[in-house]
Amino acid sequence: MATSTAPAVETAHDTFPINGTDYIELWVGNAKQSQLFYRAVLGFQLIAYRGPETGVRDRASYVLEQGKIRLVLTTPMGPEGEVADHVRLHGDGVRDMAFWVDDARDAYAKAIERGAVSVQEPTVLSDAHGSVVIAGIRTYGDTIHSIVERTNYRGPFLPGFRAADNPFHAEPVGLKYVDHCVGNVELGKMNHWVEFYSRVLGFYNLLSFDDKTISTEYSALMSKVMSNGNGRIKFPINEPAQGKKKSQIEEYLDFYRGPGVQHIAVATDDIVKTVRMLKARGLEFLSIPKTYYETVLDRVGTIDEDIAPLAELGILVDRDDEGYLLQIFTKPVQDRPTLFFEIIQRKGAKSFGAGNFKALFESLEREQELRGNL
Repeated sequence: MATSTAPAVETAHDTFPINGTDYIELWVGNAKQSQLFYRAVLGFQLIAYRGPETGVRDRASYVLEQGKIRLVLTTPMGPEGEVADHVRLHGDGVRDMAFWVDDARDAYAKAIERGAVSVQEPTVLSDAHGSVVIAGIRTYGDTIHSIVERTNYRGPFLPGFRAADNPFHAEPVGLKYVDHCVGNVELGKMNHWVEFYSRVLGFYNLLSFDDKTISTEYSALMSKVMSNGNGRIKFPINEPAQGKKKSQIEEYLDFYRGPGVQHIAVATDDIVKTVRMLKARGLEFLSIPKTYYETVLDRVGTIDEDIAPLAELGILVDRDDEGYLLQIFTKPVQDRPTLFFEIIQRKGAKSFGAGNFKALFESLEREQELRGNL
């Protein structure tokens, strides 16, 4: 199977309409410190808080926002409970990729009817700002999808959170929205979760990559990209493939102790400016050999950007039938080699940078070798 779009006969029949990503919640060991990293380095703004001061005894949560991206960082207040158990096993990682919908009760009922496993039945949360209906279903590993209906709410985030502010405001770096979220699953489980998103949510297989497309001399993986009908939700799902040495997917699964979200791709309209700002603030990115830039324009053709700053910063370029894209990948943002971020700028392209896979994977393998995990 080569890189390809899904067959023309395969179209999305969304089980329920999804307006977009409502929020992504990470369960972390120390949210007070983590939120400072996301603010000072990635340029997010603190907008809401929930914790002991608001009557919640077992956890504290900080809500961060930039563009249309909303991150929630939640930490346990003690060694007991589900948040503490999650952090103890996985380290810092994504717990919840929440859907924004118009009717949470209807969405939940349809998902359960199609075989989803419930995390939370539709529940109404209310405060002085109005009400929210929220439900939840399980996906791979310990990850969930909350289903959020907030039509009748005008508060800062959800009932129970209070508006938060702080004298420190770092300049935003230009992040606009969540482009896609990539999941790593065990060998033999990719098609299981592809079928789950198709059957339960009505998603379709936008693109597929096999181990001939995504491979190096030492390791390989397979991936399928699932998308909802309007394209606002895209979930590539990876599984390891046979190789001479341990793949990046196997390393992730070992250190995360199971399947989970490998990386979050966030979009920008000016990737050069965004990456310059992030590097100046200390964020580390994967390094790309300078030889990559000697031939990249032969492969992708004319682009609007000057190649020199792209080479300086290590930004990759790829083209499909509808345009091109620019992308770059951070190193893991915690000590365990698990979650990282992708910064992406789309200039018409709807693909995921297949032409860059070899350079990217060789860079990942260099990092693995340094950690002694290749």
